[in-house]
Amino acid sequence: MIKSTKHKDEPAVVYEVPLKSKSEKPNLDGDRLNLFLLIILYTIQGFPIGVSTALPLILQSKKMVTYEDQAAFSMALWPYSIKLLWAPIIDALYINSIGRRKSWLLPLQLLLGVAFFYMSINMDDWLPETGRPNLTMIVRMIFVVNFLSATQDIAVDGWSLTVLKKKNVGYASVCPSVGVPIGMFSGSVCFTLLVSEEFSVKHLGTIPGAGGIMTMKSFFSIWAIIILVVTVFIGLFKNEKHKLEDGHKKISVFQNYKLLWDILKLPRVRVLTIALLTIKMGFTATESVTNLKLIDAGIPKDDIMMTTSVMYVMKFVFPIFVCKYVTSSTPMSYHLKMTPIRLIWGIVFSVMVYYTPSLIFKDGHISIPLYYYLILGLVTLVNEMLSLFLMVTLLAFFCKISDPRFGGTYMTLYNTFYFLGWLIPNTFVLKLIDILTFRKCTNNVENTCNTENLKDLCIVNGGTCGIYVDGYYVSVAICTAIGFIWYFTFRNILKNYQLVDLYHWMIHGKNLNSNEEVNEPCIMSPA
Repeated sequence: MIKSTKHKDEPAVVYEVPLKSKSEKPNLDGDRLNLFLLIILYTIQGFPIGVSTALPLILQSKKMVTYEDQAAFSMALWPYSIKLLWAPIIDALYINSIGRRKSWLLPLQLLLGVAFFYMSINMDDWLPETGRPNLTMIVRMIFVVNFLSATQDIAVDGWSLTVLKKKNVGYASVCPSVGVPIGMFSGSVCFTLLVSEEFSVKHLGTIPGAGGIMTMKSFFSIWAIIILVVTVFIGLFKNEKHKLEDGHKKISVFQNYKLLWDILKLPRVRVLTIALLTIKMGFTATESVTNLKLIDAGIPKDDIMMTTSVMYVMKFVFPIFVCKYVTSSTPMSYHLKMTPIRLIWGIVFSVMVYYTPSLIFKDGHISIPLYYYLILGLVTLVNEMLSLFLMVTLLAFFCKISDPRFGGTYMTLYNTFYFLGWLIPNTFVLKLIDILTFRKCTNNVENTCNTENLKDLCIVNGGTCGIYVDGYYVSVAICTAIGFIWYFTFRNILKNYQLVDLYHWMIHGKNLNSNEEVNEPCIMSPA
């Protein structure tokens, strides 16, 4: 029913949406196949991201490109940070007879499969064993597949709010937390190792000159087939019901952009936007720079990559064990409880970095003991678990406060601000570390080694440029302090936001009967 309000921080007219399932406990009976379908769709989404991180490493290992060329790959992931620009189009335009989400999902994934087939045919020419690669075509195709994947993400995020029963919508946050890492692992680690001749010869005993276990052509072809098969299956057998569209006027693209603007004008959304743009600042220094500092200390890059690969196994299964937290009515409370622990653990990480040189150097050379790898693995594991827990509970909060009828716009809006909350401070902190790091020449204290000429002069005179103030530790302290300021500023605000009825987050509403519930069967009857 229509409910008026006199509060200043709410629209003049809002629409209450009573839901029968609101008080029901989550129960996956009848939804398990829907959950599995969402995980598969998010896995497909994660694969292009993984390929985007693997190809620059392959190019660098072949010593075919410069760092200026590598910078071109920064464009490849832009679609994920700007997809909010076309999210309203995905929500507004669709063919009702096909389905609101399927209208976009089917052609997008068909194009994605065709794009990977095209890459499989031409990748050997674009990336030859010897000679200059066709970097322009590689970057263009990676951009294209990421654009398709980012747009597919808008449709899947919106569908995740209606394909599950309302009482199970909290599980929607688990699906990307499981599926995207699987796709990224396949596109990065598996792709890199399976096409690597060096890995095959060293670890699998293959004959030198035979290449990797798989060629790039066969790897991309297999994934293209997987994507196309899943797409055909959804088109033929997955039914999309439209209960929430019944009696609701379909809005135009212009109206949907106005909807986005109206959402941004909601007082709670404005406050949430500020919170999301600053939510990662407390963790930025440890997340972005720690591995670089470990490499500088003497830990081999391959060892760090193997540790990272092992962490993927935990990423696959960990969300399953936190379902009861993300499906609760107060997921943000659990997020806020873990935030101080995550901030403190960043200090533990920096302490490990500080003592790393004294632990791995013996008699003037690097000798890494087994117990150090155990310490590194334990600290990294706890850090990943805390990071994943915070992300999953935050996604559950997004699901809770998103209007299902405009789910693609809502979820993309929140996820975009969350991504920018990582991207913006990441660049800032990297520059801050350089600014706050002070050096001096060992045989001339007046030489600050601030420029390349001063560094060369120090070396010519037989000295070395040593660090006497490391900007990394200063940045960790600053970020941690900002993190605690963020925590005490937004703790009570966000706790209260999760208790607010859904209609307070809605612009356009429609009364639902108390016995009405969103529930799509997973498989459509062949008849």
